[in-house]
Amino acid sequence: MNIAINTRLLILNKLEGIGWFTYETLKRITTQHPEHHFYFIFDREYDPDFLFSDNITPIIQFPQSRHPVLYYLWFEWALPKLLGTIKPDLFLSPDGFLSLKTPVKSMAVFHDLNFEHYPQDIPFWTRRYYRQYFPKYAQKAVRIATVSGFSKEDIIKQYRVSPDKIDVVYDGAHEAYRPLSENEREKIRNQYTKGLPYFVFIGSLHPRKNLVNLFRAFDLFKKSNPSEVKLLIVGARKWWTRDIDFAYNRMVFSDDVIFTGRLTVDELSGVLGAALALTYVSYFEGFGIPIIEAFRCDIPVITSNVTSMPEVAGDAALYVDPFNPESIAEALYKAYQYESIRKELIVRGRRRKDLFSWQLTADRLWESIEKAVKS
Repeated sequence: MNIAINTRLLILNKLEGIGWFTYETLKRITTQHPEHHFYFIFDREYDPDFLFSDNITPIIQFPQSRHPVLYYLWFEWALPKLLGTIKPDLFLSPDGFLSLKTPVKSMAVFHDLNFEHYPQDIPFWTRRYYRQYFPKYAQKAVRIATVSGFSKEDIIKQYRVSPDKIDVVYDGAHEAYRPLSENEREKIRNQYTKGLPYFVFIGSLHPRKNLVNLFRAFDLFKKSNPSEVKLLIVGARKWWTRDIDFAYNRMVFSDDVIFTGRLTVDELSGVLGAALALTYVSYFEGFGIPIIEAFRCDIPVITSNVTSMPEVAGDAALYVDPFNPESIAEALYKAYQYESIRKELIVRGRRRKDLFSWQLTADRLWESIEKAVKS
């Protein structure tokens, strides 16, 4: 088979959720299937490290597609011409975008439909593009892969897609995430919080990650439990909004919030592995990779009781109402105050972590690709 793949989110040192999904699955699929040929289609200069095996042909197709107008030019004009030239058996898009103008059989990976539920969290022209085109992509695709049962049901409901057309492949976690020794934990705490304990948030600083209520909850926790505990916020401020800024500036204990910016995988593994607990209280997620990363690090998880997060965390988390800062503050208190709760969550997390891996993701995605080609 010849398979063309949209790899525009493979950008060196800038991999985020969908980028990591693309990287981890394609690295395995291309090396495990040398009998097939893969065209990696980039929209800019690429790093050679992304060419995982000899059966990959890289192609740069301009323009760079990082704006709705450029999305349209890339997917509806440039890409159809390119696909018409290389004539692949399948076009795979790990970020969900397809071309409506190509006759080539196409498969999409939809990670979530947050823009359908919380359109106000996304810039106007971007959400307009998503809401106009993703329903059409759902119909265009011969097959759809998604990362949770929750997202599958959401796609079925929102876009009236047959359940038989959708495969759940789940996400995984990088092998770098592991438990730390006490000496390692102490070293990390000394580096980031002057040796003090901390809760950690990891993710893009996007409105749906719910930093507004996390800040409010941390303030409530500190007011009722005077302590030296810090809150470490890990991620780039790309989506930092007026509401997030207002909530942060209204905090009584804002001096106890530490922003690290973007970190490498090894740095992330250390920061997560030395934390009291992961605070992952989004109000919408298609999966929630940091939950699995915390399990791999033997770190307790505090997460939301909505969307995909209960499906991922199972019985290995303290659940909160993400819309209620008091609920989040109560979980912070339990994770801080009760060592027995932390130990029990760690034990449960060890059992759950083996249900998710990038190898399993890649295997399931390949099975879905084979179905798409045969359809």
